[in-house]
Amino acid sequence: MAQNNEPNPDPAGTTQHFRRFVDENPEPDESARRPILPLVLAGVGAVLAVGIVVALVLAFS
Repeated sequence: MAQNNEPNPDPAGTTQHFRRFVDENPEPDESARRPILPLVLAGVGAVLAVGIVVALVLAFS
């Protein structure tokens, strides 16, 4: 039987390569989500505007 007596020069080599890869290739940040509050406020404003117009039309007709 042949014995392999060569010492492994870098037993953590694969771990170091992996860590370097992770450090050099960060995950892309998630795109920022648009806030919902301005959309809700715009919708409420549109409903109020239509309600005012309808109320004025009914009041003066």
